[in-house]
Amino acid sequence: MEEWDVYDRHRVKTGKVVPRGSALRPDEFHLVVHVCFINAQNQMLIQQRQPFKEGWPNRWDVTVGGSAQAGEDSPLAAERELHEEIGYSVDFSQYRPIFTIHFTNGFDDYYLVNAEVDLVQLRLQPSEVKQVKWADKEEIMGLIRRQEFIPYHRSVIELIFDMAQGRGAYLS
Repeated sequence: MEEWDVYDRHRVKTGKVVPRGSALRPDEFHLVVHVCFINAQNQMLIQQRQPFKEGWPNRWDVTVGGSAQAGEDSPLAAERELHEEIGYSVDFSQYRPIFTIHFTNGFDDYYLVNAEVDLVQLRLQPSEVKQVKWADKEEIMGLIRRQEFIPYHRSVIELIFDMAQGRGAYLS
C-alpha cells in the first residue's frame, strides 16, 4: 500500500506517515509533483489518462504527475513518476520546481524540462496512461474548454509555457 509523508504548513515533515488518500487535518499536508516536457516547437508532451483511472478518467493531463510516496523528496518523486508513467528517465537532483501551488492539504511542485522526446521510445504505464502526444498551448486550452483536459486554471498552463521561454518572474 502506498503511503504519504505528512508535512506541516512550513513544508517540514512531521514524522507521521499515512496511507495514500487518507483524510488529513487542516494543519497537515502532503506533497504532489508534476513534470512538464516542452520541446523546441513550444509544445508540451501531454498524456491521456486511461478510461478506468480513478480521478479524471480519459482526460488529458500534463506530461506526468502524482503524489510523493513516504520517504521521497520532491525531485525523487518527479523521477519516479516520470519513469513509472512514461518510461523516461531524468536526473532531477539538480532541478528545482519552477513553481509550487499550495492547495488544501498539499503542496504541488511543477518541474519544467526542455526536451525532445521520441514518442515511439516511451513505455506507457498501461494502468494509467492511454496515449501521449505533443500539443501547443492553444490546443491544450481548447481541450480544457471542451472538458477533455484536467481543468487546470488557464493561468497555470499559461505560466508553464511562459516559464519555458525564460525562467524567473521577469521578461528577458
